[in-house]
Amino acid sequence: MSDGGVAVTVQVFDGPPPPDHARFDHVVEATVEVPSGRVAVLDGAGLLPDADRFDVPPGPVRVRVSRSNPAAAARNDPGADGCGGRVLERVRIRLWPVSSAERPRVVRRWG
Repeated sequence: MSDGGVAVTVQVFDGPPPPDHARFDHVVEATVEVPSGRVAVLDGAGLLPDADRFDVPPGPVRVRVSRSNPAAAARNDPGADGCGGRVLERVRIRLWPVSSAERPRVVRRWG
């Protein structure tokens, strides 16, 4: 999925994915409770009916969000029409079930 200069990839795993943090500028993790077993990822407009949805096991789910090229997005307005369809930033969201909640953490910090 892509929105206003930001390309987003969502991946669902059965367990923790292999680390590849060095490929990204900023990486964070948190646990969310997903009782329905469905996760919605909204675009920049934030409209739930238009959201892409992904199936995950119901219960606690670990989320790792990795960003690459946030400096380009910070210099430009990713939502502006001036990006001309170019991808300024890439965001990857990885989801996997966990047995219990873990504390949020910054894995790799940008800036």
